Amino acid sequence: MKYAVYVDGQEGTTGLRINEYLAQRADIEVLRIDADKRKDPAERARLLNAADVAFLCLPDAASREAAAMVTNPKTCLIDASTAHRTAPGWAFGLPELAKGQRAAIRESKRIANPGCHASAFILAVRPLVDAGLLSPDALVTATSITGYSGGGKSMIAEYEAGGQPKLTAPRPYALGLAHKHLPEMMAHTGLKQAPVFMPIVSNFYKGLAVTVPLHLSQLRAGATPQQVRDALAAHYEGERFVHVKPLRDPDTLAGGFFDVQACNDTNNVDLFVFGSEQQILVMARLDNLGKGASGAAVQSMNVHLGVDESLGLTGPDLNSI
Repeated sequence: MKYAVYVDGQEGTTGLRINEYLAQRADIEVLRIDADKRKDPAERARLLNAADVAFLCLPDAASREAAAMVTNPKTCLIDASTAHRTAPGWAFGLPELAKGQRAAIRESKRIANPGCHASAFILAVRPLVDAGLLSPDALVTATSITGYSGGGKSMIAEYEAGGQPKLTAPRPYALGLAHKHLPEMMAHTGLKQAPVFMPIVSNFYKGLAVTVPLHLSQLRAGATPQQVRDALAAHYEGERFVHVKPLRDPDTLAGGFFDVQACNDTNNVDLFVFGSEQQILVMARLDNLGKGASGAAVQSMNVHLGVDESLGLTGPDLNSI
């Protein structure tokens, strides 16, 4: 059986990469819009309603407009924008989030793809809240460093053009403390207060790592770094894409530096706990274009369609994407 799939916004960074994943698939027929009709609402509506699955790789307002065009009850929308990540009636496209999440994705015709920073933060923090180690009332901070591909085509062009010394150094941003991922970071971890979140873009193409520093005094009385690591391992037991590393990961400590890019060209997330007797760092690493965007969208499609969850997301062909 072949599934008809349409990517609305196929020329953007996320849309292009989704198409690269889909090109490997014998079970997918990609519906394509003619270049001269890309902004034709009638043609877009026709393709959206002809699809079994339609990916929305658009700005927020355009995603809302596209969603309103869909009248076919059989069309499943997977929205890569921020528009619907906390909206009622939309399943959050993070299968590893909690028990029952895969069932929600499978049953829903409206799936909101998580943001890249948010995916890493949620995967690091949600298990601690669920295990009762971290109170929902906790005041949490987080830092994320990411490659410049997360800024889309204009930022990619700016970095790759070269000639600007300021781009050779890491650049903190979203200093107004109102990053667009904050609502989903709260909603899907159970935190009652938004984390103080500082993202940083740096001079490498892709790769992302979120760090959540915590004093052990912020956790349940008597909590240890090992218990934090064990809570992560228990939460993700059996997950093929989420890998919880040993406490104070010996390989990382031996090298002395953390490799932000080590999950690139995979759909994997690596989770780490580094700790002393008073403090811990919980870290999550992923490919911001893979599990942080396009890979996550395709994974949710696979879950929704009931096919192998890793279909098109593993193997040597990924290295060419």
